[in-house]
Amino acid sequence: MSAQEERDALTPPTALYDHALRLLRKSPGEVPPLRGYLVPQKTTGTGHALLGKSAQSALREALTPLPGDPATLHRRFERLGIEDRDRHLIKSTVAELPLPADQVDRARALGRRLVRTGTTVPAVTVGIVLLGRLGGPEDIPYLRALGLFRELTAPAVAALDTLDRQAAAVVWLALHARRDELRPLVHALWTGDRQAVRTELVVFPASARLVDSTTARRIAEASRLPDLLGHHPHDVGLLARAGRLLVRMGCSRDDPTDLLGYRDAVRVYDTVVGRAAALPPTLDNAAMLLSLALDLSSGTGMLLDRPPGRRAALLETLGRLLAESRWTRAGATANDADHPDPPDQPGDTTYDADQRRRAEWFHRTRRQPSQQPAAPGRFRIEVVAGDPEDRGPVETRVLIDGRPVVAAAFCRGPAHAPEYLLDDHRLRAAAEPHEVQLAEAHCTEGCCGAIYVTIRRDADQVVWENWRQTVGTPAEPALEPTAYRFDASAYDAEVARAETDGSWSWRARTVARLIRGGLAERPDLLNRWDAEPGWVSSGFEDPDTAVVNFRYAPGLASGDPERDDSPLHFRWDIPDDGTPPESQAAAALHRLAEEDPKRYARVCGGSRERAAELGFPWPDDVDRRRR
Repeated sequence: MSAQEERDALTPPTALYDHALRLLRKSPGEVPPLRGYLVPQKTTGTGHALLGKSAQSALREALTPLPGDPATLHRRFERLGIEDRDRHLIKSTVAELPLPADQVDRARALGRRLVRTGTTVPAVTVGIVLLGRLGGPEDIPYLRALGLFRELTAPAVAALDTLDRQAAAVVWLALHARRDELRPLVHALWTGDRQAVRTELVVFPASARLVDSTTARRIAEASRLPDLLGHHPHDVGLLARAGRLLVRMGCSRDDPTDLLGYRDAVRVYDTVVGRAAALPPTLDNAAMLLSLALDLSSGTGMLLDRPPGRRAALLETLGRLLAESRWTRAGATANDADHPDPPDQPGDTTYDADQRRRAEWFHRTRRQPSQQPAAPGRFRIEVVAGDPEDRGPVETRVLIDGRPVVAAAFCRGPAHAPEYLLDDHRLRAAAEPHEVQLAEAHCTEGCCGAIYVTIRRDADQVVWENWRQTVGTPAEPALEPTAYRFDASAYDAEVARAETDGSWSWRARTVARLIRGGLAERPDLLNRWDAEPGWVSSGFEDPDTAVVNFRYAPGLASGDPERDDSPLHFRWDIPDDGTPPESQAAAALHRLAEEDPKRYARVCGGSRERAAELGFPWPDDVDRRRR
């Protein structure tokens, strides 16, 4: 062994906590970089990965009994081959480790020594999780520093969440707020500059494209939003931003449980609604307040724990405010509150397309929350179209005993659209039981699951029973395991009302629904052209366009399609021309009856080779979308 090697062998490794502080001092402004730091030295064991029950057994052996000092734990981990890659299993094992009362002080002391002097990821992970269970305020600076290592971020943030939500949120944002627009706010939060936090909180863009529900919650937690609102009662910009963050937290397209997990949600709701009269009546503020009202009326906001009658009072306040003329005349631009109501014709150049759609949504939807009964019946259906600025989903919210069932039981995606649940009559009850999917994960059922219920008619009652969530969703049961029974006549009337109520819809969406219904009644319209319908709705990027998708395979009409496993997919865009939706839909169905749609639709899927084989051009935008 060389002299240098002998010195290295005699030099103890640096504690991870100390190393984190050194790295932080070297970072510009002593602010951690996005994604944090990598642990400098990796723990290597036997080279043989521990799997399943073997890994759990090894961990329990290493932790039972709890060692009195870090060195003993290090030796046990080394002997058993426990490495950095086992940190997730370490986290869950230590979190569930029985700790009798006579071992609590010993476990806390061990945790503190590990986070202060631990040199390996496995050992420090043990310390972090122990302090998450048993720690106190004096442990927060150590957990905050260790959380800057990517390998330790998850357990450190989880531990901080139990000790100091604000510190946990600052660490999370420092490592996960990837957008450049958010970095000035992150810098202010990390350095603790409260004036800069207030300034940056108001000016950063808070659109759905930049801020998802988790980021919104962490921003509210990190900035101590209720305190800021309390210290600056006349700051309308801050008030509007607080409302916007609540809207983002409750978005069903993301994870609405972020709203339920935000401990100050009720306080911020009360503050925003209570001071809303001071807000300037801009289109942005009008959309924010309406979104809050919709959430309080039938969304995740209903599930927050409030004193009796408080939610109804908030809804009444919002309804009264949004009915005032200065809000009903919310203009096309965020700073023009005196502009007349938006025109009915989509071609008016006073508004750009996005502003016009948003203004029309506000005027179409603003009365919806206040029209809900103060004491809703057992069963209610509410179709809610979200803010077009956020590309909000259109969802069919089912409420049982005043609770939105999807929001209460499923956090992976919004309730299905009315085209699926209402236009296809899936919520109707018959003597023969049928299972209905109420919602699917935004990433598909195969990834994160879906929620189902079975509906049947039983004499003069309708029964919803056998709730289930498919693989990939949380283990908790959906709602209650018991059946829900409704008066059949009241149930049928509510389903019929919802099926015929199109007040939530805009012109292009109505056109698409009418075309979809016409194709269902007359399948021959596409079948005659060796085609069958696919997705039919308004366009996502251009909501003023009805979109008809269909698949084509030669011979489909005869029932013996050629190479049915390699169809071509076509898309027909029908721009809204301002005429009544019934006329536009009738014209589209007539054209389908008279002219082969493959002549005027464009290929949007399949394969380039199959398109060339059948004589259709392959658009370059299909390749771009796939990339």
